[in-house]
Amino acid sequence: MGLAFVDLCYKGLMKKFLVTGGAGFIGSHLVDRLLASDIERVTVVDDFNDFYDPSIKRTNILDHLRNPRYQISEVDIRDRVALEQVFDKNNFDCIVHLAARAGVRPSLSEPQLYTETNINGTVNLLELARHKNIKQFVFGSSSSVYGINAKVPFSEDDPIRQPISPYAATKGAGELLCHTYSHLYGLRCVCLRFFTVYGPRQRPDLAIHKFAKLISKGKPIPVFGDGTTRRDYTYIDDIINGVMAAINYDKSDYEVINLGESRTVELRELISLLEKELDAHAIIDRQPPQPGDVPQTFADISKARALLGYNPKTQFEDGLHRFVEWFRAKLV
Repeated sequence: MGLAFVDLCYKGLMKKFLVTGGAGFIGSHLVDRLLASDIERVTVVDDFNDFYDPSIKRTNILDHLRNPRYQISEVDIRDRVALEQVFDKNNFDCIVHLAARAGVRPSLSEPQLYTETNINGTVNLLELARHKNIKQFVFGSSSSVYGINAKVPFSEDDPIRQPISPYAATKGAGELLCHTYSHLYGLRCVCLRFFTVYGPRQRPDLAIHKFAKLISKGKPIPVFGDGTTRRDYTYIDDIINGVMAAINYDKSDYEVINLGESRTVELRELISLLEKELDAHAIIDRQPPQPGDVPQTFADISKARALLGYNPKTQFEDGLHRFVEWFRAKLV
């Protein structure tokens, strides 16, 4: 797998990091891990947009702000000029690009916003990485790129030519752009396809967090379809282990790698487990199937194991328990 992350730091190979979207769910956990390592600086770019309450992100970074090796720039990745100013003030060794307009369902109503942010914003960062001669670029992609894939588990070699939401299309486009810049300019790009990440600080619009909040208040939860959809839920600590390994990856100039748990959980099972954890009954508000939603996601993680030494350790039941502990503490 190559040198351990801390060894890379001591050898001076990786000292300055840019994390886009670093105030969000996955990004703030990554910053936690980076700041716990021997690095010189973590710079975060985040625009604190109103997709959900910006105060949630500001809470995520409270501890980071106390660290002298941390700095944040409130910049929209669509703003090339503002991004250039961030790059001119720093000499980054690695970019971890997690900023995006997220969510399958909202992308159906705002496809232009998703295209401008997720495609044009990614081009801005790739262009700046090229001009500043930055050699490592880690891109946060999504399992949604697989669309309705009849073959399971999903392998990186499966075709992704039939996305069923604008969000999925923009993530697929981001991967292709990374390949182009890697081929033309020698920028090492590692594209990570995240499979339904959950855990403390999870975005409030995502099912586990949304359901927990509604169930705890005795309010109905919207269930689209018959409850038989399945997801490969991946705990945040396992995802961050994979991202850290991708930061160090140096065996080829371009890779696409699944990061999942490689286990599927049915929606009805998720609701039942949440009921047990919350000691409350879920009131089901049955809705028709939602356009853009896929029936299942299921990651083949053999490539991640081979190239990154990736080994997810958190069983869903344990991860859900940790999430609920965090959720309850947040309510106090």
